[in-house]
Amino acid sequence: MKKMILVCIVFTFLLIGCSSNNQHDAVDDRNEEKTTYNQQEINGLEVIAEDLDIPWSIEKWNDTFYLTERTGSIVKIENGEMERQSVELEKEIATAQEAGLLGFVLAPDFQESNLAYAYYTYVDSTGQFNRIITLHLEDGVWHEESLLLDKIPSGSYHHGGRLKIGPDRKLYATAGDASVADIAQDINSLGGKILRMNLDGSIPDDNPFPNSYVYSYGHRNPQGMTWLPDGTLYASEHGNSANDEINRIEAGQNYGWPIIEGEEEQESMRSPIFTSGKDSTWAPSGMEYANGKLYVASLRGNAILEFDLETGESREVITNIGRIRDVRIEDTILYFISNNSDGRGNPQDNDDKLYRISLSELN
Repeated sequence: MKKMILVCIVFTFLLIGCSSNNQHDAVDDRNEEKTTYNQQEINGLEVIAEDLDIPWSIEKWNDTFYLTERTGSIVKIENGEMERQSVELEKEIATAQEAGLLGFVLAPDFQESNLAYAYYTYVDSTGQFNRIITLHLEDGVWHEESLLLDKIPSGSYHHGGRLKIGPDRKLYATAGDASVADIAQDINSLGGKILRMNLDGSIPDDNPFPNSYVYSYGHRNPQGMTWLPDGTLYASEHGNSANDEINRIEAGQNYGWPIIEGEEEQESMRSPIFTSGKDSTWAPSGMEYANGKLYVASLRGNAILEFDLETGESREVITNIGRIRDVRIEDTILYFISNNSDGRGNPQDNDDKLYRISLSELN
C-alpha cells in the first residue's frame, strides 16, 4: 500500500513538472502555439510553387527564384519547374526550433561568379552557433566556400538570420539574442544585433564601433530588413510575448532590449515607429518597401502587414494563407512564402507555397 502511494505521488509530481515546463516554453516563445487558418480565395493571387519544406528566404535572379529551406536545401524555380538543390556545409546543420539554413542573398555578380551568401545554425563539439558564409553553385549543388563570420550566439530560440545587401553594397545580418537577453546590450557580443560587413567578410572602416561588426544593438530577435530609396534602413523585430516592433535603424544606436520594449521610452534608447503593443503580436519576419509603405511578413499574425510611413497607419493586406515568413517586391509584384510547415502552423494540402500578387490588387 505504501509503495502504491509513493508511485502515485511520484507520477503526480512528474505530471506537474511536465506541465510547468510546457508552460514555460509557451511563455518563452509565444510562437510555440500552433496557428490555424481557413484558406480563402484572394483576387489576383497566384501560386508559383508548392510542397516547400519550411522555406525561409526568397531570392530572385532574372526570372529564376532561389528559396532556402530551414532543413538545408535551396529550391530553384525556373520556367515553372522546381528543383531542390543540395547544400554541402562544413558544419552539421542544427535542428533546434527556428534554426537551420536561414538567410540567403545572391552576390551582385552571381551570373558570373555563381556565388551567394548564407546564414545558418550549426552544432559541433563546442556548442551551437550561427555563421555567415559564401556558397558556390556548381552542377546544381551549393558548396560552402568561405567563412565570413563565425560564433554568432545561438540558443533554444532567437537566431535572427536575415541577410541583405544594402544600397552601400555592404552585407547586413540580423542576429537574435539567443534567448539570453542581456547580451543584446553587450557591444562585445554579436547576439541581439544588426551586423554589417564588407562582401569579403572584413569590417567596414565606417562601422560605428571600432573593429566591430556591430551596426546597431539592443535587439531581441530581428528577422527583417529593407531600405528606402534614400538609404534609410528599417528592421522588424519579435517582442517578448507581444510588443513586436518596426524600427528605423541608425548606426550605433541602442534599441532598448531588454531594458525597454514596445511603447516604452528611455534616454539614449530608440523606440519603434510601429509596435503591436502589449496586447497583441505579429511575430514579424521578412520585409520590403514600395511606394511609401513597408510590407512585412507576419507569422503569428497570419498576414502580410502594410505600414504607411506618411500617415502612420497600418493594415493587413493578405490574410487566410497562414504564417508568412518572407516577402519580396519586384517592379509592381509582391512575392511571398507561407511557413505553415515550421512546426507552429497547421499545414494544409501542398503547403508550403510561393505566391505572387500585383500590388494593385492590395488597394
